[in-house]
This record gives sequence, structure tokens and C-alpha cells, in this order.
Amino acid sequence: MSVQAVNDATFESGIRNDGATMVEFGATWCPPCKVLLPILDELSENYGEKLTILKVDCDESPLTSSHFGVMSMPTVILFHNGEPVEKLVGLRPRSAYENVLAKYAVNA
Repeated sequence: MSVQAVNDATFESGIRNDGATMVEFGATWCPPCKVLLPILDELSENYGEKLTILKVDCDESPLTSSHFGVMSMPTVILFHNGEPVEKLVGLRPRSAYENVLAKYAVNA
């Protein structure tokens, strides 16, 4: 499974009601976002069906971005069973994302 792009119209349907969904809010022009995407691709491969990873372009989806209070990019929000439970602002090492997933019993 790979990182899926969603927008204001498709965001809700991308969030899993059962399990974990990680959403990256960024932009094509954002250098830290470009560094984060390969990390998310690796997480997607390692976690497979246990984790859905979505990306939202803040420029193209301002309603969704503002709804979740995104002020800086990248911002990663983890949804567990359809509810937002963790927010990581700024580029973090891969281990930070893995630690958040482990808190919600999502293991590779």
C-alpha cells in the first residue's frame, strides 16, 4: 500500500473507522514535506494493511487543513478508529512516527 493523495472532497472516505490512518498535511513546495514523503512510503510498506497513510495538499484542500488546525507543514495527524489522537508538527525522525503508532498497538 502506498501513500494516497486526498482532498477536501475525498478526505472523510479515506479515514478508516477501524484501525489507524496517518495523514500528512503538506505542500508540493515545502522542503521538509519532500523529506517526509519517503519516510511515509517506507512506513506504508512496513505496516501494510494495518495502516492507511494519506496526504493532503494544504494549498488544494484549505477546508480540511483549517478544520484540523494545521498551521505549519508538515503536520502529521494519527487517526485511530476514525478519531484524531496524535498530532506531530514539523519534520520528525522516522522513530517518532513509529513510537506514535506503537502507542495505539499498530505494529509492523
